Amino acid sequence: MAELHKTGGKVALYSQDCTPFFRAKRPKSGRKLLCARPSAYTARLPSMEETQLKRTPLFDTHTALGARMVEFGGWEMPVLYSGIAQEHHAVRQAAGLFDISHMGEFLFDGPDALKFLNQLLTNDLAKLEPGQGQYTLLCQDDGGVIDDLYAYRLGDTRYLLIVNASRLEIDWMWIKAQRNSRHKSLQLEMNDRSGDLAAMALQGPKAAKIIASVFPAAAELRKNQIAELEFGGATAWVSRTGYTGEDGFELVVPSEHAAALWDKLMSLGQALGLLPAGLGARDTLRTEAGYSLYGHELTFDTTPIEAALGWAVALDKPSFTGRETLTAQKQDGVSRRCVAFKMTGKSAPPREQYKIFSADGTDREIGEVTSGTQSPSLGCGIGLGYVETAHAKSGTGIEIEIRNRRFPAEVVKRPIFQKPG
Repeated sequence: MAELHKTGGKVALYSQDCTPFFRAKRPKSGRKLLCARPSAYTARLPSMEETQLKRTPLFDTHTALGARMVEFGGWEMPVLYSGIAQEHHAVRQAAGLFDISHMGEFLFDGPDALKFLNQLLTNDLAKLEPGQGQYTLLCQDDGGVIDDLYAYRLGDTRYLLIVNASRLEIDWMWIKAQRNSRHKSLQLEMNDRSGDLAAMALQGPKAAKIIASVFPAAAELRKNQIAELEFGGATAWVSRTGYTGEDGFELVVPSEHAAALWDKLMSLGQALGLLPAGLGARDTLRTEAGYSLYGHELTFDTTPIEAALGWAVALDKPSFTGRETLTAQKQDGVSRRCVAFKMTGKSAPPREQYKIFSADGTDREIGEVTSGTQSPSLGCGIGLGYVETAHAKSGTGIEIEIRNRRFPAEVVKRPIFQKPG
């Protein structure tokens, strides 16, 4: 299958061996649109349309639980079981179990694995000890984001990347292209293990108590640590990470062990309030936490600096893809920035692509919503969006256009929802 890739302001179509068979000028998106969608770049490829949806190893488990299944990133995934609000509150108060098997796992091993990955990723893997992980981004030469992901150091020369489902093939093709074009002499092995691995996320204040019954050593992990443990005679990677703003764990196991691990966690956690949770709750939880989602806050046309993710960009590294642009943006500033906001009056929930206006009396459009929802925890509309930098300071009043009417909102610090105490 072929994939589109954009490099240095151009769009290239790569074959499986990463050789470009044409290059075309990147479509102009127009600067008034503050958050262009990546679909504009993928819609040209007929091979990417009408593709049969993939299913995770837990598909039968979801259907047996009565989950409502939807398309997400080319996968058939559960959006809800008992209800979005109920699952959301379970994660905030007890625990929820999510299927994240649609995400990808890339393994790198060899004496030059660190050197190679540190040339591609924005954060600094050299700061990791074995058993540690970090949030990082994969960028183009112009600083545009290809994907945001987690990188773990499993051993002295072994690294694991967990990538987004919708970016899996694009990420792998990009990484292969960089290896073939710029880093042929480096000594490392690269393996895409996504096809034979499954993953799930156990999230919530009672997650540690639940996981200790299956993996006693996992409960001792600190945030962003990972351990190789055993389940059913196979290796399981267990990390203390998540996408909900709660304490929790993400677990990666061979596909054939996924259903058994899911069932064991559910049986042990049921008495503590554990519920299966779908994409709907995952989205409301991550929005309350102020976490970015690729295709919304992050695209080819956004940079980590604009997305307020500069903390994940190690400009003190000697070099990495996109460093020149990101250094200039850090020094000179940017014209727009991604902010979190909360509605301050009664209104319908804000939604993606709703317009944002200034509230200073100038009646001027200043940005666009990238993610919006009704917060189950706060009982009001919340969201993320890009605004002109002058309006990005916390406490700034803004207006969101909802159904041809404007409603007051306020730029707030992340996370949008914070538990008392």
